[in-house]
Amino acid sequence: MKWESLSDFLAMGGYGFYVWGSYLVVLLCVIGEIVLLRHRKRTLYKQLGLRKRSILRGEK
Repeated sequence: MKWESLSDFLAMGGYGFYVWGSYLVVLLCVIGEIVLLRHRKRTLYKQLGLRKRSILRGEK
């Protein structure tokens, strides 16, 4: 496809809402997964009573 302008590119031949909406949903899911993983990691460290640095150095 050849786009004449930025608005033509964003419109995606009439399917822009679905294309860009899909990208937005995927981006939000990826960001949400990263946030949840970080939260789970912090919770696990707190439950185990360990600090991150001691685990990374192999200390007990």
